[in-house]
Amino acid sequence: MNSQAAICVAPNEPLEVDTVTVDGPQTGEVLVEIVASGLCHTDLTALEGINASSVYPLIPGHEGAGRVVEVGNGVTSLVPGDHVIPLYGPECGECSMCRSKRTNLCWTIKPTRDRGVLPNGSPRFRRGQEPIHHFMGTSTLSRYTVVPEIALANIRKDAPLDKVCLFGCGVTTGVGAALAHVREGDAVAVFGLGGIGVNIIQGARIAGASRIIGIDISRNKTELAKIYGMTDLIVPGEEVADPVAAIRDLTGGGVDVAFECTGLLKVMRQSLDCCKPAWGTSVLLGVEPAGAELSFPPVQVRYGKSILGSYFGGIKGRSELPALIDRFMQGEIDIDRQITHRLALRQVNEGFELMRNGVSVRSVVMFE
Repeated sequence: MNSQAAICVAPNEPLEVDTVTVDGPQTGEVLVEIVASGLCHTDLTALEGINASSVYPLIPGHEGAGRVVEVGNGVTSLVPGDHVIPLYGPECGECSMCRSKRTNLCWTIKPTRDRGVLPNGSPRFRRGQEPIHHFMGTSTLSRYTVVPEIALANIRKDAPLDKVCLFGCGVTTGVGAALAHVREGDAVAVFGLGGIGVNIIQGARIAGASRIIGIDISRNKTELAKIYGMTDLIVPGEEVADPVAAIRDLTGGGVDVAFECTGLLKVMRQSLDCCKPAWGTSVLLGVEPAGAELSFPPVQVRYGKSILGSYFGGIKGRSELPALIDRFMQGEIDIDRQITHRLALRQVNEGFELMRNGVSVRSVVMFE
């Protein structure tokens, strides 16, 4: 079938909104009609050519929600009409990672996903005779997309798709990471108050943090961060030369948990340095440049600090994401305040400019 889509033909070129042909789902695949898709900074890494798993031309987007239109052979968990969220991290339930119960990572389809194709080695998008690659296995900036069954979360039908699309990345990553690592009474630092950072603040509040310190070079999202639970703001370079020293002063020695959401190596190091000795934990969520390496004094770890990463907030998409959406539907998690702009697909380049300029928290592209 034909589909309107945003196409990234090459890095640092404006997205082209055009009609593409979408082939039907093959074995183990599902055709999804996307209703809405949030714009996330990770999409921007593909547009700017710094995402190592981007193969051009591609259709970006990984924060979408929609309805099942058609299922391929062998699909048993979904039927046409189901409401779904595409997952850039699948959950097959059978690989060693899934069986381990230790991680939400599942690399069953990672080799093909990172080459911009589906598990059988081919894409489902074409413009004329030219193949168009998938991005993160989801490509939600197309009205229709094809996704493996194991990379789709089946969600309740009364959840508004134009809002819960944000659970495809930002909300789940932020709230999930906070719920996984913050204990009641903890002091928390959040470096970077973008879409993920503000959701970490929201999750830390839900988890019962006593103090939540936001660190950002901009004040654009300060009001939202305060509404979500931020108790203190540090703006590096604005009366604060050393954010680590400032955090230690505010907390009497450091935070229990620090979250890093910028992808900057300097900030990653700061997130570890500002943690309390003996048990402080630095959680890395920002995507670093390809080939980057982080260094720190081993004594910090020997004396009890931990540094670890978080992928999709530690949430298993197919089995655990529906329960997080239940918490949203019960009013525990807020989304409305995050959606600062609603755009048509033809305005997608404007949406990414709003992101670059720090004007938006989340822009949502509406297909209907």
